[in-house]
Amino acid sequence: MKDKKPESDLFDRLTTSSLNKYLGKLMEGLTAKFFRTYNASTTLQDQLNKLTEEKSNLHDKLLTYNRANRAVAILCNHQRSIPKTFNKTMENLSERIKSKKKEVKTCKKELKTLKKEKGIPEQKITVKKTKLKRLKDQLHGLKNIITDKEENKQIALGTSKLNYLDPRISVAWLLSCHNLGVVNTMFLLRKFIIKPIEKNFNGQLT
Repeated sequence: MKDKKPESDLFDRLTTSSLNKYLGKLMEGLTAKFFRTYNASTTLQDQLNKLTEEKSNLHDKLLTYNRANRAVAILCNHQRSIPKTFNKTMENLSERIKSKKKEVKTCKKELKTLKKEKGIPEQKITVKKTKLKRLKDQLHGLKNIITDKEENKQIALGTSKLNYLDPRISVAWLLSCHNLGVVNTMFLLRKFIIKPIEKNFNGQLT
C-alpha cells in the first residue's frame, strides 16, 4: 500500500498473463478463468436449487433459469446498455397482454353461458375449458416475458451462459424437471445450450 493513492488500483502490477503464467506453474493448464468458471457454475447450481419449484410450468421454469443465470452475470459483472428498442418492445408486450386478457375474459363468458344452457354436449364444454386453460397459460407466459426483460434490461446473460457455465448443470437441471415432458425439455435444452453454441460457432465462421 506504500505510495498508493486512494484511487489507485490495488494490484496495478498484476496482469492476466503474469497471473496465468504463475498459475500454470502450480498446475499445467490452470488459468484465472478456471476460478471464474467455478464460481459461475457454483452460483448457477445454488440458484437453481433455491429458485426451482418442482411443479412449475414451462414459462416459470424459463424465468427461473434466467434468474439463476442473471445472478451469475451479476457475479461476473456482465453488464450492457439498455437496448434502444427496449421501450418499444415493452409497449408491444403490454399491448399483447391487454389483448390476451380480453380473450380470456371472453372465453370465460362463453364457458359460463355454455354451462347454463341445457342439452349442451359435455364434449363442447370440455373443448371450451381447454381453450380457456390455453389462453390463461399464454397470458402467464407473456407476463413472465415482460418480467424477464425488465429484470435483464442491463444484464448480458449470453456471455456467462456461453463461456462460464458448465453445461452439465443445465442438462441435469432440465432432466430433473419431470413435469415438463420431452417436448418442453428439448425446447429449453435448445434455448439454453444448443442455440447459444450454434450462434457463437456460426459467428466465428463469418
